[in-house]
Amino acid sequence: MIVGPGAGKLRGMDFRDSPEEAAFRAEVRAWIAENLPDALKGDAGEGEWGQLSSGHERDKAALAEWRRRLQSRGWVAPAWPKKYGGAELPVMQQFILKEEMARARAPRFGGVGIGWVAPTLMQYGEEWMKERFIEPILSGKERWCQGFSEPGAGSDLASVQTRAVRDGDEYVVNGQKIWTSGAHIADWMILLARTDPSAPKHKGLSYFLVDMKSPGITLSPIINMVGNSGFNQVFFENVRVPARNLVGEENRGWYVAATTLDFERSLVDLCVEYRAILEEAIACAKAEGLTNLAWARHRLADLVIEVEVARNLSLRVVSMQARGVQPNYEASIVKLYASEVEQRMAAVLYRMAGLRGQITSRGASRWELLMGRIGRFQLHSVAATIGGGTSEVQRNIIATRGLGLPRA
Repeated sequence: MIVGPGAGKLRGMDFRDSPEEAAFRAEVRAWIAENLPDALKGDAGEGEWGQLSSGHERDKAALAEWRRRLQSRGWVAPAWPKKYGGAELPVMQQFILKEEMARARAPRFGGVGIGWVAPTLMQYGEEWMKERFIEPILSGKERWCQGFSEPGAGSDLASVQTRAVRDGDEYVVNGQKIWTSGAHIADWMILLARTDPSAPKHKGLSYFLVDMKSPGITLSPIINMVGNSGFNQVFFENVRVPARNLVGEENRGWYVAATTLDFERSLVDLCVEYRAILEEAIACAKAEGLTNLAWARHRLADLVIEVEVARNLSLRVVSMQARGVQPNYEASIVKLYASEVEQRMAAVLYRMAGLRGQITSRGASRWELLMGRIGRFQLHSVAATIGGGTSEVQRNIIATRGLGLPRA
């Protein structure tokens, strides 16, 4: 059994919080209990598990108030510098905050803007970009999407073919992006486009900030198996982007994009959500008498162990960040293992549910409510080993960067 809820980081195999960390954890837990609006507690306040199951729109006023309260502490973006509205929390306190938020099933505000765009602008953006974009990102006034993947450039991201041609004080963009989460509600996009087709593929790309209201942008929703339309295709036809919206140097956008992709890689809050899913499923399985079946007991026990392993792998990434070391293949190990645990978990719960596992709507009874979640969770988990880098890509990274094996 893992001792305590804290993270083992610089103290060998001690997984307990230090006295300072324990005090911060208690402070966070008490603050959430006091400040989380009632409308967001329980089912409405869950993370991905709740979003897949709740069947109703969250209270927008309660969400806005929750965001305001978090922002007053700098906890919407706790890693950011205070001058940008963050809290400058040390890595371990960031980890504890994320873990306690997930444990309370409280809404977290992140996404492309907070997780990727603003930190990238802090490192590479011009001063006017920081002044113009960071505060609206923090407050939620403006939303962002990521225009990276294309039909022929997903895992091999450097192969993007969307073109951006300089024309005076503007770039003219033509091409297509796909799997663009939230493009239909986004105000802005971070766009990776090819500005020098004659250069090696990693050296001819540039990174732009694109206003989604620009003439020439067309969206086409992609409906997934869960019935959601969060993904989109985005088409660019002679879209004019001001040259000042170039982030970093022309033709060096790959290095800016690589920085973007380095943020938020521990997945520790996801592991906490997995544990919450299992705890609720185990409670319902006991009530139904399913735990009298040996296979059900054994598989649930296996899953509890696997989720704890995933969490400990996450702690390795956190401990590296606490030492100022940039995770590389270690983050790929977490992503690979956690995504495959998600699929195994969905398969076991789906089997336990029997025919009720096909229910995807919110039911009246506790079991039907849980089964609606399981049905949607099963469908959603199919993409776990694809989104954010396929399992094949993660294994290649682990093999080459972690084990020193030759490239395929």
